[in-house]
Amino acid sequence: MRILICEDSVLLREGLSRLLADAGHDIVAALPDATDLEATVASANPDLCILDVRLPPTGTDEGIRAALALRRDRPELPVLVLSQYVEERYASELIAGRGGALGYLLKDRVADVAEFLETVEAIGSGATIFDPEVVAQLLGRRTRDERMQRLTDRESTVLALIAEGRSNQAIARTLHVSEGSVEKHITAVFQKLDLEQDEAGNRRVLAALAHIAHGAPTQTGDPS
Repeated sequence: MRILICEDSVLLREGLSRLLADAGHDIVAALPDATDLEATVASANPDLCILDVRLPPTGTDEGIRAALALRRDRPELPVLVLSQYVEERYASELIAGRGGALGYLLKDRVADVAEFLETVEAIGSGATIFDPEVVAQLLGRRTRDERMQRLTDRESTVLALIAEGRSNQAIARTLHVSEGSVEKHITAVFQKLDLEQDEAGNRRVLAALAHIAHGAPTQTGDPS
């Protein structure tokens, strides 16, 4: 992948650049702040942008605001946000806003290099991945969600596959059903989870986060 990194820490910026380059990725730019981010994205045309939440000049929210702007202006561009803390307000905006693949990871929890590289590649391929601590803070403690009890077994399976970042087509192949059937199940899931459709909300991501917060396992293989 062609990757753009925006990180003010020289050590982390260079470390990420070397790590990703060694894994076969092309680092098209490594920026210390978001000043030239928009122009660089336009000229370098990356496949994925990795941004720190807090960037100069104030070291507060420049990075995550830049991520929001990227998702607004270039919704097809996958974005991975790295943060020292959970910025609840902006994290919620990232989730609720329209856009493509998205990741939000806490720096202190990125300890496994192989797992981090897998996450980067998954987000670049269209997945949406959040650090469990981010999910826990956004949705509260991991208690059983009464809404989940409303789902049928098949709807729960479909939701688990959504949480893995699978497309409707991929879900249909896994369950050996038509895409039309998958769409009906997804509509039922949204309704039973009280996720109303609006212009700003991303019900698919919100449903996946509800599934993760509920503590349910993801679905692997053929559930039949």
